[in-house]
Amino acid sequence: MKVLVVNSGSSSIKYQLFRSQDWVALASGSVARIGEAEGEIRGEWLDWKGERQTSRAPAPIPTHQEGIDHIIAVLRESGVLGDVSELTAIGHRVVHGGEHFKRPTLVDDAVAKAIEEVIPLAPLHNPANLAGIEVTRRLFPRVPSVAVFDTAFHQTMPRTAYRYAIPEFLYTEHRIRRYGFHGTSHHYVAKRAAVLLGKPLAACNLVTLHLGNGASATAIREGRSVDTSMGLTPLEGLVMGTRCGDIDPAIHFYLSKNLGLDTAALEDLLNRQSGLLGICGVNDMREIDRLAEAGDDRAELAIGISAHRIKKYIGAYCAELGRVDAIVFTGGIGENAAEIRCRACEGLENLGIRMDDSANFAIEERGERCISTPESAVRVLVIPTNEELEIAQQALAAASEAAGESH
Repeated sequence: MKVLVVNSGSSSIKYQLFRSQDWVALASGSVARIGEAEGEIRGEWLDWKGERQTSRAPAPIPTHQEGIDHIIAVLRESGVLGDVSELTAIGHRVVHGGEHFKRPTLVDDAVAKAIEEVIPLAPLHNPANLAGIEVTRRLFPRVPSVAVFDTAFHQTMPRTAYRYAIPEFLYTEHRIRRYGFHGTSHHYVAKRAAVLLGKPLAACNLVTLHLGNGASATAIREGRSVDTSMGLTPLEGLVMGTRCGDIDPAIHFYLSKNLGLDTAALEDLLNRQSGLLGICGVNDMREIDRLAEAGDDRAELAIGISAHRIKKYIGAYCAELGRVDAIVFTGGIGENAAEIRCRACEGLENLGIRMDDSANFAIEERGERCISTPESAVRVLVIPTNEELEIAQQALAAASEAAGESH
């Protein structure tokens, strides 16, 4: 049997098809520029010989429904999906589940309505996520659609971690609190870290660092999230590609008063013009590394500020957890930027963290690996994330549980 994973954005849909017996990815791809004059369909799949094939073609894609139609057509024409009846479940990434959703959930009308109700908390993401769900429910009414929420993994945080020091009514009436994101990624790498450590996940204390264009840190005690750096929105926390992360909240008032910026301009400034981009004019860490090596001072500053913020969170979460088994780096930057990893862990020997520079900077090394010395009390691990696989596995589990309950 097979599980399809759909990540529906406002103008694109990414997908992967997994064979559930061994979790091999049979196909992946995307449809891009939905609603524009000319879209694009990309596909990659394993043929009957097990060799990887690719396709890429322009096509008008007016709506998300046409986008899903194109995806199914590619899967059928490539031979990896003979019939929709082969699908056991369709897993959907949903960015925000609010306080209501603490686990993957089979979507029915009530669940769809609940996802719609938290749109104010994620206005850029949840409408598109919901659009993908609604299309697949219409097209494939017999295939369970399962929502897997970015926020769900963090619902185990204690209220001392998720509440803000603001008037009570803002939480009770408007649900303003820390929710956290990247939960699917943090959960996946935590499980893989437990395997590498040779311990049950429930016995592991970890600091996981998802570092990409979006970035977040999570403190995990006994396999459960107890604190995370992103807050009500993905703006809080670490320095990101175009997001500022933690800043003095009074900067908003200052900019409004002295620069005349309204709320829309402030949101754009802090979400899309700040972070690495705001510091050095570039938000791709690979290019920033090249610029820094060539002597660009602003690029060097961007690396320094980013690493400094990561180190602060490592220290804070080590203090919060007390005992830490491993620091885990993941995401495009976490997996590939050795300099960031080095600077973020530099000088933390008093916390039991001792980096192995030769392992950290080994260019040929890829995949899951340990980059700390044998003497390090806290292991430092690099684990490539696989959010799509995590969504597929959670979707299958939820669909199987629901099928069991119905019999």
